[in-house]
This record gives sequence, structure tokens and C-alpha cells, in this order.
Amino acid sequence: MVSIDPVWSQVASPLGIPQIELPRFKARLVAKGFAQIEGVDYNEVFAPLIKHVSIRILLSAVVNQDMELEKMDDKTAFLHGVLQEKIYMEQPEGYVIKGQEDKVCLLSKSLYGLKQLPREWNYRFHTFIVKKNYKRSEYDPCVYLKGSNIDNMVYLLLYMDDMLIASKSKAEVGKLMELLKSEFMKDLRAARKILGMDIFRDREKGLLTLSQIDYLIKVLKTFHMWDCKTVQTPLGSQIKLQALTEKQEQEESSFMDEVPLSKA
Repeated sequence: MVSIDPVWSQVASPLGIPQIELPRFKARLVAKGFAQIEGVDYNEVFAPLIKHVSIRILLSAVVNQDMELEKMDDKTAFLHGVLQEKIYMEQPEGYVIKGQEDKVCLLSKSLYGLKQLPREWNYRFHTFIVKKNYKRSEYDPCVYLKGSNIDNMVYLLLYMDDMLIASKSKAEVGKLMELLKSEFMKDLRAARKILGMDIFRDREKGLLTLSQIDYLIKVLKTFHMWDCKTVQTPLGSQIKLQALTEKQEQEESSFMDEVPLSKA
């Protein structure tokens, strides 16, 4: 199955006036994971996630020890996983070999849509980083560290395809980033956001602030509450609660069917 999404882009004309180009389309090959059968073409699907407290502890250490802090991510990270099961797939639409239409593809690496996708990526990364003498934390399976003292200790926090790297040694951070770039990732930048939280750092003042203002704005707009008024309490103290009538209950039920609670 091929998923195609339009991508709009803006370019500046010679006069400096933004012009909108025609949309470009990105195609992504997606496996029909809904057709997978447990025990046949997948077994385990669990993959650990970083604990929020681990992120806060690391960021606190970054400020207190004046560490270097970098972020890496890879939009194609999940495609690095090596499949443990034998999975066959029909030839992709538009790439069917003429005269060999009855043949299928044997997947050797993970593909978007597979149920075991996150697990295979996590296992692939763990195997690689451990071979480079990094140790997994006993308290959080998504925290890795390497070094013998505070001056050369390197910390790596993994959240799906996002990573935070911290160390007092800029050279050690550079070595790890080059290592990851050679094996997996190409995108690196100063840490500005993690798990929807914006990171603002002032090294001169020794301050680091986390903000979720962008996330809150997105939630308010999603639930059509952007123009709501702020109050100290969500419910007035003078309001008395009472049981709904059957008609009111039906009306409330119909209304709540349209509210995407799972996005909250």
C-alpha cells in the first residue's frame, strides 16, 4: 500500500515576494499491518519509552554542571529495524515486474505499518549502542551512558526517533553524534524541543526553562476553546450539581460522540 501526502512549499521571488509553488507529493510504502497474524508474522510488539522524570533529571544536570546539550532525530529511524520473522509482501503498485506478477517480496527490514516496527527499531538501536560500550541504565531502559568520571561522561536519552545527548565534554558529544550519523541519522540540531516541550536555555545565567505553550495552544484550538476566558476555578462554587434526565443524558451522549477525547 502506498501513502501519498501533498507537501506545500514557499519560495521567494527575485523581488523578495513569497510565491507558493505547486504541491509536491511524497510517496511512502506502507505494509498492511492489519492483515498480520500474531505468532505467524509478528510476536512481540512492545518497545520501551523514556520516562519524563529521566528527561527532567538530565536537564537539571545539564544546568547544574553546565553541560553541552544536543538533539538528534531521524525521520526514517524505524526503517533501520531488522525483522526477526519472515514477512512476504505483494509487489508495490507501479513497481510490478512485467512477466513476474505472481512473485512477492521478502522483507528483510522494517516497513511502516508493521506491528513490530517500534520494537525492531529499539532492539536495533540497543544492539548497536551497547557494542560501542554504552551501558543501559538500570532505572530507565531508554537511558544510556558512557564514561568513567563527570568530565567525560556522556548521557543519551532515547525517545522513539528523538535523542538528547549531554556531556561536559564537547569532544565526546561530537564523537557520539558522528557515530550516530554514520549508522543511522543525518539530522542534528541544538536541543530546542522534546516530547512537545520547548527548551529555552540561557547558559550565561545558568537557566533552563521548559514550556508547553505551543502544545496548549494546539489543544485549545483543537477543542474550539481558543477564545475561552480564564478563571481561577473550572466550576463556580455557586453551581449545584443534579442528576440528568433521560432526555438530557441522550443529548449529552450525542454531543460527546463528536468530542475526540483520546486526543486530550
